[in-house]
Amino acid sequence: MPAENTATPGDHAARTPRVPPLPEAEWDDTLRAVVASTGPLNLFTTLGRHPDLFRSWIGFGSTLLMRGTLSGRARELAILRTAHHRSCDYEWSHHHGLGLAAGLTEAEIAALRTGLDGHPWDAVDRAVLAAADELHTRGTLGDAAWADLAGHFGERELIELVMLIGHYHMVAFTLNALRVQPEAEEG
Repeated sequence: MPAENTATPGDHAARTPRVPPLPEAEWDDTLRAVVASTGPLNLFTTLGRHPDLFRSWIGFGSTLLMRGTLSGRARELAILRTAHHRSCDYEWSHHHGLGLAAGLTEAEIAALRTGLDGHPWDAVDRAVLAAADELHTRGTLGDAAWADLAGHFGERELIELVMLIGHYHMVAFTLNALRVQPEAEEG
């Protein structure tokens, strides 16, 4: 399946946010705790405008990101491929660094914006990326993709991978639709 998409990268970053980040004076205890560990990321301070939803979402997202069964490498491959498919610059920029920390190289990260044959992926990486591509284009996995994944991952990892990819599609939809802006560069 091709990795290319028709959306233009950067389309979302140049526009005014539809929902601005919540001012610090209005943060609740949950948002304060999250920001204390991550910094005041616009994703969190924007979603913090809906405190009940934010509290539910942050627990689920944190489990996928920090307490999941997948390796960091597999997780970040899936997230970055999804960010590419959804033309989500915010998600891409945040996970670029997390991908490097998980052992991806700059060349591998760059290759995530190309077709599967644009890089010599090993069998596990290729299975993860093919699954992200197929879920993006078809909304499901065919038997061949499932069998390939099942040759590398156990039941819990399979469930988690599909949910991870779906979750990061949802996050990308949210970031793009709300026009959440990148954090200002320190300098």
